[in-house]
Amino acid sequence: MISKVKVTTIYECSLERAFKTPMLCDVSKVHTGFGVMPKVTHCTEDENWGKPGFSKKVFVAKSLTQKGGWASNDTVIERVENTYWKIEVNEFQAWMLGFSKFVGEWQTTELEPNRILIEYTYTMHSDIGLLYPLNWLFTKTFWRIYMKRVLENIRVMAYEEEPYLYD
Repeated sequence: MISKVKVTTIYECSLERAFKTPMLCDVSKVHTGFGVMPKVTHCTEDENWGKPGFSKKVFVAKSLTQKGGWASNDTVIERVENTYWKIEVNEFQAWMLGFSKFVGEWQTTELEPNRILIEYTYTMHSDIGLLYPLNWLFTKTFWRIYMKRVLENIRVMAYEEEPYLYD
């Protein structure tokens, strides 16, 4: 089953900042933890991160749902400069309610200079039929709230011109 959620907002910064900040800055400042979602601590094997086809290993702090350590892999599927990112999160190291992968999309549209429409979409893939209602509910409620928190973390980083860690 596939569950999808989309949130939108407006950033008042350059198109480049709105596009690059969520993927090329320090991910531990993006995914700061919330409820059952652990805080990201760091990444490894990320030398080519930001380029299509390349991955990184994501590590998280200990939480109710994670023992801490390596949590998943992120892979850049597509990058259209200043317009669109598509990433896949997979190889979960802890049980994730029957989800097999997450596909995230980040789209930026310049409405006018320093006024950027952000469309942030996540598609959650689940494989266990008995869990489909729970997967749908999780995606439409908790994950939507989590995505809004991520949007705000990225907004702060974009406005403060957080340095890029990757090209």
